[in-house]
Amino acid sequence: MAEHEAPALDVLLLRFDAPLMSFGGVRVDERGATEPAPGLSLVTGLLANALGWEHRDAERLERLQERLRLAVRRDRPGVLLEDFQTVDLGQPYMQAGWTTWHQPAQRHGASGHATHIRRRQYWADAVYTVALALDPAAEEPTLADLERALREPERPLFLGRKPCLPASPLVIGRTRAATLKDAVSEAPASRRTAGGGLAVWWPEDDAPPPSPETGDCQPVYDLRDWANQVHVGRRFVYRSTIDVPEEASDGE
Repeated sequence: MAEHEAPALDVLLLRFDAPLMSFGGVRVDERGATEPAPGLSLVTGLLANALGWEHRDAERLERLQERLRLAVRRDRPGVLLEDFQTVDLGQPYMQAGWTTWHQPAQRHGASGHATHIRRRQYWADAVYTVALALDPAAEEPTLADLERALREPERPLFLGRKPCLPASPLVIGRTRAATLKDAVSEAPASRRTAGGGLAVWWPEDDAPPPSPETGDCQPVYDLRDWANQVHVGRRFVYRSTIDVPEEASDGE
């Protein structure tokens, strides 16, 4: 490898394909908007759920979010839906659910006995390809740990909200690439990939575009304070479009 070349990244490729997905942004009152692409906090929560972590594992969640690097390709745009929800959580039949360990899960706190009104946005019939890496790579959980957890998760997985169940296995496989943008751009296409240019998002420090015409820098608000369960701060990502990859479909 030449001295000026950066070492190749170890990358895990995922496919998000579901009847409904929701990439929650900053919530205002009862309205829960969805962002155009999955962000760091969503993927952190997905991985933590696969590992069997809980909300009280705030330090581990924060550290995983800090280490996580992410690029996204939107293979199929989908349709934006808004669901109006109203529920009386004080009803006896709403007081308990079940965990995957076959134990009752009781509702607690101020929200456990009240009527709630919510407006929730979802992407319907969308498909995304996600490339993720870890920095530092050797710290636990490693990329191999995350891949194993996603293939055999400790709990059922969902893409943003609990009704958003994946329609197919999440893991495409592992690859190596110079940048996350390269990895997600060259990832195999789904059989449901739409024609034309595909939107791609990648971190600001990953691969700056050669000119303003080939990618704009945008702020995103996808960081989470896991101890207090609120969105915090912002980061910057580039957004551009690429042609549909010429490689064969992955068969999904």
